[in-house]
Amino acid sequence: MLFGTQISHLELPLHLKATTPYLNYNFEPIPFISSDPIMKFNLNAAKSAPDLSSLSLYRDDTMDLPALSPIEVSSDTETDSIVDDLSFASEHAQENLKTVAPPRKPLQWEFYGLTLWLELEEFENDLTHAVQDATDKYGVERIPVSHTTAIYGMTHLTQQEACAKLRTVRNQIPQWPRFSKPTGVVQDIAVCGRPGQVCSIAWAELTLATNPDHEAALDTLYEIFFGDDFKGRDGPWKPHNSFAYDNPEDSVLNLVDAVIYCAEHPTLLGKERRVKAMSLWNTHGKMGDWKCLDRINFF
Repeated sequence: MLFGTQISHLELPLHLKATTPYLNYNFEPIPFISSDPIMKFNLNAAKSAPDLSSLSLYRDDTMDLPALSPIEVSSDTETDSIVDDLSFASEHAQENLKTVAPPRKPLQWEFYGLTLWLELEEFENDLTHAVQDATDKYGVERIPVSHTTAIYGMTHLTQQEACAKLRTVRNQIPQWPRFSKPTGVVQDIAVCGRPGQVCSIAWAELTLATNPDHEAALDTLYEIFFGDDFKGRDGPWKPHNSFAYDNPEDSVLNLVDAVIYCAEHPTLLGKERRVKAMSLWNTHGKMGDWKCLDRINFF
């Protein structure tokens, strides 16, 4: 992470430059305050965050690339040998990229209650791969299932009562409204007790946008699970899809890695997504204790 500095340009690591199109973010410098190390990357943010409305992937034909010497081949045997060497080098490079980091301390925050997750449509398992790749890269504890939280920490229902209510959801919400493309990438740290923060955790996410259809569906979901006790929610929903969690004290997560990963996997930011399922989880205890109780499919 970079604190107390300004970032006006993000550049790919050297080992990616030869194979990955140049990234042009075209954003203004971001001021970071050293006493509050929060890093955000938001496509529709205020002036203090980068404007990525012109995010583009392109290869500049004017780039000053090094000249490659021609390979002289005198026989099919030599051609086969060169192909084998290149194949071996490629496989070796891929193995190096997939090196798994040693495990870090599991997430220590103690969660509570029953929680409802929305499980989003995937494109060639891109969301699931993002979770696994973050675990492999950093050694952080793996998030059980890629998800967007709808309701967190219900304590007024038994597991059996909550499962029964879940099975009635499709009667009132036949299909959860589709999510538009993510609005940005965020790497942040939450501290329990701060406004809107219910746990102490570091995380990386795809930030999603709500709309009137989502707000109406979420109100209906609260009415199903809280009945007459539901008196309204505090403010609009802030949906997001996290792909990495870590302990906040010495987190290894960082914004630059998250941005580069999303650029290398363009479906993450470039696709609208339907909600394929809703699942009910017992989230009492640490993340390693979480258990899926039931699931309904929307398609």
